[in-house]
Amino acid sequence: MTDTHDSSPLRLIGRITRGFTRIADGGLREFGFAVGQLPVLVSLKKRKALSQAELARIAQVEQPSMAQLLARMERDGLVERVADPDDGRSRLISLTPLAAKRLPKAKALMDAHAQDALAGFSADEVAQLAALLERLNANVERMGGG
Repeated sequence: MTDTHDSSPLRLIGRITRGFTRIADGGLREFGFAVGQLPVLVSLKKRKALSQAELARIAQVEQPSMAQLLARMERDGLVERVADPDDGRSRLISLTPLAAKRLPKAKALMDAHAQDALAGFSADEVAQLAALLERLNANVERMGGG
């Protein structure tokens, strides 16, 4: 028997997120990536080079957390610090050729996992779910002032 509290939408979203993260992390490890690195990897793929502050804002984490993440990613050969062309004293973060080469396969894996997670849903149901989650996200952002 399921407690009605266990089936609250926010609790379910948390369980789904933890489960999906666990599954995705397992597959991404093969490419030297982790789910927590995806906002950085995707942002750098789109924009080539960004500051640590910009990456922290995009990933919605504090600066010290981003600094730790970037230090590990740099150690693992995924990102590198490059001179900022607009400010010679400043450094930007960019993907290494190794990370850029591995990223398409990791994206394909994540796309396959997402497809598996949505198996049995019609296109209309996926669109409805996305619309409902967008509304929920907007409410949460409004609550947090962001």
